[in-house]
Amino acid sequence: MISIHKIDAGFYWSDGGAFMGVLPYTMWSQKTQVDERRRQKLNLNLLLIQANGRNILVDTGLGNRLSDKQIEIYQPSEFLLPQSLSELGLRDCDITDVIMTHLHFDHAGGIVTSFGDSENLTFPYAKHWIQRSEWEMAKNPDDLNRAAYSFEHQLSLLEAKGRIELIDGECEIAEGVTAIWSGGHTVGCQIVQIDSPDGFYIYAGDIIPTFFHTSPAVTSAYDVSRKETFAAKQLIFARLKARQGILLLDHDLNKWEIQY
Repeated sequence: MISIHKIDAGFYWSDGGAFMGVLPYTMWSQKTQVDERRRQKLNLNLLLIQANGRNILVDTGLGNRLSDKQIEIYQPSEFLLPQSLSELGLRDCDITDVIMTHLHFDHAGGIVTSFGDSENLTFPYAKHWIQRSEWEMAKNPDDLNRAAYSFEHQLSLLEAKGRIELIDGECEIAEGVTAIWSGGHTVGCQIVQIDSPDGFYIYAGDIIPTFFHTSPAVTSAYDVSRKETFAAKQLIFARLKARQGILLLDHDLNKWEIQY
């Protein structure tokens, strides 16, 4: 038995031009929330999968450890992940697995939580599933990716104290729950496929973060390979259409599910 839940981890504001990439401002600015600095409001729609006694969380949101400079730039909401999990009757110790689609700050920031004068892993008993190529890039970024990761701040505690499972390509996390390398947005980006008796779902992460990005040609300027993102979208849409599946959107303000 598999059940899925949308988990609200809050929101933040990000540069709209970079996020929308090749899509002109005039085509999207009237259809979403944009401020005077042309920042776009983005939800942090995480995914919880409950399967055979396991509680599998996909991504962790921003966390509560942003710098003053990051707070000024991104204007984040309160970190809502713990509250949203508690509304489902779950505590930090109940999360058995965390699948990281990738390790950018808005997805990996919640791996560690500040508790006043101390910091600890948010989910201390969970196994963290990460593509090996993503982990290695985050730990030793090249010049293209250097600004995208902060290993010491976000990931060193996980390396020292956490449970990490590095994936190469495709891996079944639990029966019916599969992590699949996509690349594109980052070198080690992965999507999550859920194949259950009640439905077929794909959580595409930042490969398809909003409804605007369902167009195959619309890719974020943050993507390291538009060609890989395009190929990943083709794979996602083919699988969804073959199974009449549902696409889940991680940053959209209004849509969570799109039926194919």
